[in-house]
Parts: sequence; C-alpha cells; structure tokens
Amino acid sequence: MRYKKAIIPTILAIAILATGVWGYNQYRMRNYYEDQLINQYQRIFYDMKDNVETVQTSLSKSLVSASEESDILLLSQIYQQAYFAHDKLSQLPIGHENLAKTEKFLNQVADYSYSLIGRYIKGDKLDDKERQTLFRLQDYTEQLTAELQEAHDEILTGDLTMFKIREGEKDKIGEANEDILDAQMQKYEEEQMTEYPELIYDGPFSDQVLNVEPKGLGEDTVNEKEARKIALDFLGIKNPKDVNMFNKGESTGSSNIDAYTFSITPDNEGESIIIGVSIQGGKVVWMENSKEVEDKNISEKEALKIAKEFLDENGYTSMQANYSTKYDNSILFNFVYEQDGIPMYTDLIKVKVSLDDGEIIGIDAANFLKSNHERDLPKPKITEEEARDNVRIGFDIENVRLAVIPDRGNNDLLCYEFSGTYKGSDFIVYINALDGRQEDILQIIQDENGTLMM
Repeated sequence: MRYKKAIIPTILAIAILATGVWGYNQYRMRNYYEDQLINQYQRIFYDMKDNVETVQTSLSKSLVSASEESDILLLSQIYQQAYFAHDKLSQLPIGHENLAKTEKFLNQVADYSYSLIGRYIKGDKLDDKERQTLFRLQDYTEQLTAELQEAHDEILTGDLTMFKIREGEKDKIGEANEDILDAQMQKYEEEQMTEYPELIYDGPFSDQVLNVEPKGLGEDTVNEKEARKIALDFLGIKNPKDVNMFNKGESTGSSNIDAYTFSITPDNEGESIIIGVSIQGGKVVWMENSKEVEDKNISEKEALKIAKEFLDENGYTSMQANYSTKYDNSILFNFVYEQDGIPMYTDLIKVKVSLDDGEIIGIDAANFLKSNHERDLPKPKITEEEARDNVRIGFDIENVRLAVIPDRGNNDLLCYEFSGTYKGSDFIVYINALDGRQEDILQIIQDENGTLMM
C-alpha cells in the first residue's frame, strides 16, 4: 500500500515534467518558425530594395545616355528590375489595398520601359516628351529608394518590424502602428504618391488602357433592385433562400466595370453563387457557382453544345469556341466573338460547365463587355501571299484567316493568322495585314486537360 502511495506522486511529477518539457519545446518551435518567417520577409524586402535601387540608377543613366544600344540595355534592366520589385512587394505582409499606387507605379515603370524598347526596335527614337517622362519616373523612384533605405536602417536597429508577432498582437497586423512596415509604407504612399503623373503610352498598364470606358455596356444604369432581378433571372432562380449584396460600385478586376456583387443561396441544400451585375447597362459581368462536381455524366461535346446554347439564349451571338480546359469534372470553354467571320480576340467570354448535369457554373464576360462594339475594319493592304513571305521558312502552314488581335495598348490590329507546325510543335503566327510586320506568336500546348496558348 505504501508502495502504491509513493508511486502515484512520482508518476504525477514525471507527467508534469513531461508536459513542461513538451510545452517548452512547442514554445521554442513556435519562436523558431516565427524567426524563420521574419527572416524570409526581411530577405524579400532587401531584394525589393535592391531592385528599386537598380531601377533608379538605370533611369538616371538613361537620362544622360546618347547611345541607342546603351538605352536598350538600360531600359531592359529597368523593365526587369521593376517587374522583380513589384513581385517582391506582392509577397510582403503589407495591406496591398493601401499600396495600390505604389504597385501601379512599379508596373508602369516596367511596362513603359518595355514600350520604349519596342520603339527602338522599330527604328524610332525617343522624343523630348518621353525623356521628360523618364525624368519624372526617376524622380519618383529616387523618393521610393530613399523611403526603402530609411525602412532598411530602422529594421537593422530594431525600430521597425515586418509585423507584430508578440502574443496577443497578431490581430494588429495592418493597423497604423508606427513601428510596422505596413504603416510606414502606407504613410509614404499617402504623402508621396498622390501627385504621381498619368502615363500615356501603349501598354497594358498604361492609364489610357486601365481607365478606358467599356464599349459593350450600353447607356442606361440600373439600381440595386433592378440588378438583383437581373442576377436572379440570369440564374433562373425564382425563390432564393438568401440574397446579399456585399459590394457596390467597385471595378471588377482589371475590366474597369463598376458592378453590384451579390451572394445568392438558391435553396437549403445549394451552395452560394457569386454574381456581378454592371451598374451601367445591367450586364452580368461574371458568375461563379461553388458547387462540388463529383461525377462525370456528359461528354465534352455535349458540354460545348450547352455552353453555346447558353450564350445564344443570353444574347451573346456570333460566339465561337476557341479552346477549352478541364478542371476535375468541369470544363471551361473560351469563346471569341466573330464579326463577318473574323475573330475579335479582345472580345472573349469564358463559360464553365459542370460535367455531372451540364449546369453552367461559371461565366466571365468582362473582356467582352469591355471591348465589344461594331468595328469598321480596314481592308488588308497586303495579300495573303505577301504575308506568307514574312512567315519563317520551314513553318508548315495548315490554315490561314484574317483575325483582329490587341496590341500592347489594347488597340485592334488586323492580321493574317497562320496556324501550323514547326519542328513538331503547334504555333500561330500573326502578320499585320496592313504593313506585313510580325505582331505576335503563340505556341499551342495540348494535353489531357485541354489546350493552352502561350
């Protein structure tokens, strides 16, 4: 009996000791991972700082350069390093909604440099206005470099942290604490980036492209009640369990389309459906049904027929399937609008079909609504045979047709589209139908999941 009474406290002591050791090891492990995370973010920050410094130095050099070869090299460095800096910034624990202008600035520095390289390649020279733009970009990059250097110094001294990690402070990430990088960068954006000039050039991140008015919406506007009815009619739902409007008037993605966004629950068992209806025109911009698709009961050919009929029923006529991609038991079709039999590759609609019952579970019409309008197309100034002469020798041409593709500024280019193969791989080559210049090359990659164009 005494033996049993003696062993119980011993077992309890061992258990308490083991628990303490386990807890201490967990504490050490947590601190280890937190330190590793902080170190990783600091390395990303230092890399971004180096990228921005290289951009600033190269911009400074480009202002005094008198050599076209040197200009192209420097612009290539600016393009590459600004792109890297933007990529690093996107990985930092910073509220990116607070740094939209800084991210846009880095995008535009890269994009503008790329557009100038294109001008050099075409034989053009930079004019005074473009040099002045480079000077303004250099000035803002210098300010950003100084801000990053100050943050760097404060991180080294411990006066600035990447984010709060002490117990009980994790919810404070993103709050305006002066010793958090997020707040310091937000303060910089509010004070320094408010006067950032508009850039006019041909590129996907240029202001005239980002701010272009959508062409396919119409003139009238709809209110929330009308948009709600449009959404329900589009989905074919008469008595939904729940409808919530959680976003109003904010542009949908990069399409510059202000929309009402609704979350709709059809019934007690159904998954929620997210749908956006444009304020101008009352058009469905996009829709995503979160239902799980467990089985495959219909063929891809049947799904394509369903998707095409769906577009026709909703007023999207003259749409032809371009390529498709499979996702588990669903398939996504990419449709392109055709005018007089000529594909308009800016006017795209994506339709996702469930392969269990053929339900439309996704649509993205943003590009179509942004670009679609009746075009007055020019007549080709060179013949198909003349365009063939500008296609690489050895490229086995299988099909030729006219097509409209976008340039970097999203302007329409009428081209001859040559589809064929080269050394066993599938390609599409676009030759400008007005001047015979090669505009683009796409490689077609096909696998069991569909077709990818790169």
